[in-house]
Amino acid sequence: MQAKKFDVMIVGAGPAGAACAIKLARSGLAIALLEKATFPRDKTCGDALSIDVVNQLSLLSDKLATDFNDMAAKVPSYGVKIFSPNHQHIDLPFHYKSQPGCGYICRRTDFDNLLFQHIKEYDNIQVFENCAVEKVTLQPTSVMVQTNLGSFTAEMVVGADGAHSVVSKHLGKIKVEKPHYSAGLRVYYKGVTSFHAENYIELHFFRDILPGYLWVFPLPDNKANVGIGLLSSAVAAKKLNLKATLQELLATAPNLKERFKDARPLETVKGYGLPLGSKRRHISGDRYLLTGDAAALIDPFSGEGIGNAIRSGRVAADQILACFAHHNFSAAFNKAYDQEIYARMWKEFKVSHRLQKLCRYPWLFNFVVKKGNQSKYLKHFLVEVLANMEIKRLLTKPAFYYRMLFK
Repeated sequence: MQAKKFDVMIVGAGPAGAACAIKLARSGLAIALLEKATFPRDKTCGDALSIDVVNQLSLLSDKLATDFNDMAAKVPSYGVKIFSPNHQHIDLPFHYKSQPGCGYICRRTDFDNLLFQHIKEYDNIQVFENCAVEKVTLQPTSVMVQTNLGSFTAEMVVGADGAHSVVSKHLGKIKVEKPHYSAGLRVYYKGVTSFHAENYIELHFFRDILPGYLWVFPLPDNKANVGIGLLSSAVAAKKLNLKATLQELLATAPNLKERFKDARPLETVKGYGLPLGSKRRHISGDRYLLTGDAAALIDPFSGEGIGNAIRSGRVAADQILACFAHHNFSAAFNKAYDQEIYARMWKEFKVSHRLQKLCRYPWLFNFVVKKGNQSKYLKHFLVEVLANMEIKRLLTKPAFYYRMLFK
C-alpha cells in the first residue's frame, strides 16, 4: 500500500499536538494528526488548568477561548490551600498584582476533547483516530511513520505522544531517569466534603511522601480529582506502595479522614509516569521536534505540564514554518527550537527543581506555613510567588528564611 503523503505529521492529539495543529491551521501546509485513541478519551492527570493555560487558548484561537469560557464542565478555582506536614494550612488566593484571576479544574476528557473538536474545523488538517504509531524512520528527504492504518510520509514529524513517546524512542534520546521522573496515581471520588467556598485546589505535603504531595481538586457534580505524586527515585528509596499510601492517608490523615469518610471512588486507581523538566534534553533533530510530555516539559515542583505542552506546540509550529520557509529541516537548524523552548522555560524549571529539593525538609514546610499565617507581609509575598518566577526564586535563598525569623 502506498504511503499517505503530507507536509507535517503530528503524533498525538493532546494539548501539545492540538496546539501545534491549530497554530498551523490555514498555513497552506497539509497536516496529518495521528492519534492512537478515539476522542473523547481519558488522560490520567490532576485536571488543574492554570491561569497560564487559559490565557494561551486565546493565543491559539479567539473561538477556542470563547468555547472554553462557555464550557459547563469545569469549576473555577480562585486559590490554593497548602497543608504542611504538621497538618497546618495556609490559604493563598490567585490574586496577581491586586487583580483577581482564576484557574479551573476540568477533566482532561472534556478539555482535550474541546481542543480536538476545534481542530476538525480546519481543512488543511486531516485527523486519523485509532492510529497507533509502530515505527518512525528517518528517510533521506522525509520521515516515514508506520501505523496500524498504513504508512505516512512527511517533511517533518512532531512527537506530541506523551511520556512514552514513540517518536522520541525512535528518533530522540530521552530516557527514563528516576531522579528526573515522577510516579503518580489518580482516582475520581464522589462525595468529598468541606471544600473552600471558592474551590481552592489542595496540596497536602505529608512527611512520608516528601518531596511529593497528595492533591484534592474539586470538580463539578460533587466530584473530586484525588491523587499523589512523588519522584520515582524517592518511591524506590522509601520502598513505597503508592496505592496503599494514598488509601491510608485518605483514611487516617487528620485533614482528610472525616472528609472522605462517606466518599466513594468512581474508578480504580490509575497510575502514570511523568518525565520532569529538571534536566535539559535534546528535543529536536533531523526532521523532528518533541513537545509537551514527550519533551519532558513538566514543572519539577508542581507537576503541571498542560501550559508548557500548549506553549511547546505553539513554538513547534513557528519552527516548522521557519523550516519550510528556508527549506531546511536539519538538526542544526532545529536547534533554534530547543533554544527557544528553554529560553522560555528553563529558569522556572531550575527554580522549581530547587524548591523540589527543599521539600525534603518537613520542618521547613512547617515553618513557612506557620510564619505565613502570622505575617500579612509574608502571606502577600507567597501570593506573589504563585505568579512571579523571579519572586519564587527567592524561596531558594537561605537569606529569605533568615529574614522570615524577624518579620
